Order: sequence, then structure tokens, then C-alpha cells
Amino acid sequence: MRSGLVQLGAWTAATGAAVALSWLGVHAVLVDTVFEQPMAVQLPSVAPTKPAETTPPAASPHDPPPSAAAPTPTPTPDPDPTPGATPASRPAATTRKSSSPSTSTVHSYPVLGGRVALDQRPTEARLVSAVPEPGWSMQVWHGEQWMRIDFSKDDRVSSVSVSWNGTEPTVQTYVIGN
Repeated sequence: MRSGLVQLGAWTAATGAAVALSWLGVHAVLVDTVFEQPMAVQLPSVAPTKPAETTPPAASPHDPPPSAAAPTPTPTPDPDPTPGATPASRPAATTRKSSSPSTSTVHSYPVLGGRVALDQRPTEARLVSAVPEPGWSMQVWHGEQWMRIDFSKDDRVSSVSVSWNGTEPTVQTYVIGN
């Protein structure tokens, strides 16, 4: 009984030491890794050209009487009307969210082994996503003014390389191997 407890204690100590050593190794690698938070990309809003015509639903016996319904908001006047223009002669206003001063466009690059989506701005690029195909592995390298995404399987590697240096990003794709 006593030798069984000694063996269990030795096994527990060895397992604990192995887990601790593994955690320290992983922690040392992950501390130097920079993770960027995902960023939502604003898409331009599209105003409908003609409102869809709908017919009001038939009144149900469970609906409240019209006098108990919520009041309808009254339209507010245009704060800066065009001089001499009547409301009927002014074009209809559309609401649009203003985009940030630095414009960005998301481009997708399908390559052998996966697909890369980049948010390209006038003087930089950011990785939106990189998705490998089944059976392929992926690696990402980046510096302050460049980025490289590799998809690899067996002896084949396909890469998406992006570089910028205060200028518009340049994207190159290439395949190495058979």
C-alpha cells in the first residue's frame, strides 16, 4: 500500500512539473505575440430608390382602437432649407453615416489553399481574415509595413504578400512547389 502511494506521489509530482514546464514555454511564446482586435468594416448604406408598396394588414379584433395606438411622430422642418425652394421642390433627404476620413476597402484574394481578406487603406493594409481550405495549414507574418500569409500542404506553398511604406498597399500572390 505504501509503495503504491509513493508511486502515485511521484507520478503526480512529475505530471505537475511537466504541465508547469509546458505552460511556461507556451506563455513565453504567447507574450511576444501581438494580437489585434477584430475590426468591423463600415459598408456604405444603400438608400432604396423607390419605397416598397405595402398594403396595411386587416384590423384584428385583438388590435387596440385607433385612439389608443401610439401617436405618429410629426416631421420636423429642414433646419437649413434651400432659399426659395418649397418642400415639394427639394430633393428627398437620405440619411447616411459618414465614413472615416481614411477610406478603406476590403479586398478578397482567393489563392491555392485558402482565401485572404484585406482591409486596404490609402497608406496601410490590415488582415480581416485568412481561411485555409481543408487539409491546408496557414501562417501569418507581419511587420510595421508588410504582411505575408502562407497556405501550405505537403510541398506546396501559396502566399499573399502585402507591402506599404506610406504609399498604397501592393499585393502579390504566388505559388511555390507542385
